[in-house]
Amino acid sequence: MKIYQSNLLKNFKNITHAFTTKDGGVSKAPYATLNLAFHVGDTSSDVEHNHQLLAQHLKYEKNSLIHMKQIHSSHVHKVLDTDNFESPHKCDALITDKKETPLMVMVADCAPILFYDPINRVIAVAHAGREGVFQNIVKKVLDMFFEEYNSKAKNIYVSVGANIKVCCYEVGYEIVEQAKKLGMEYALKKQKSGFFLDINAIVKKQLLKEGVTHEHIEFADECTCCKRETYFSYRADGTTGRFCGVIMLQ
Repeated sequence: MKIYQSNLLKNFKNITHAFTTKDGGVSKAPYATLNLAFHVGDTSSDVEHNHQLLAQHLKYEKNSLIHMKQIHSSHVHKVLDTDNFESPHKCDALITDKKETPLMVMVADCAPILFYDPINRVIAVAHAGREGVFQNIVKKVLDMFFEEYNSKAKNIYVSVGANIKVCCYEVGYEIVEQAKKLGMEYALKKQKSGFFLDINAIVKKQLLKEGVTHEHIEFADECTCCKRETYFSYRADGTTGRFCGVIMLQ
């Protein structure tokens, strides 16, 4: 199983985290092999098996994992004692201070974001696609850190996994106009073929605006669309699986 870790987060011994790739599962094409999403058309038993393999690899109980029915919103769910693997909430971010409770975000071009406050010992994950960043899901997550756990922005570490980069994310006129209305012209790159959107530029600006420091922000270098052999990419392949970012307090 090929996974990778954040250079920022791997120094903390009291959390487990990872970003997955396509490698290491049992799903058949076009979901080959480590697809973790139940909603994309893959065989449910294979997805279940993939989750078990990942849980074994990262040493957590599969049924303790909290994931989401992601709906391209900015809704953040604070994990409850009653939450479980079988009944994911409709939301696009999760936050908790509960130990041994892994949180998962699934993606196939959108940005998977992991958050960690080592002072108050709080973790979060967020699904940041175009709609998510336009709705400023980053601010919504950080507000939960501040309001629910008394966290300080300067103490929060943020790692953004592989996602579609500006090189491949061409967008149409309506999205260009929406970005302009939101004051996000800085994230638009004009090419001969049209406009391209830089999701990571928006995420970074939103994080900095809320007080997260440059030194505590990390972005993976790889583009999921360019690296379609390594990561699931909806833009590149259409029907495909989902890889993930996962984080757990020990």
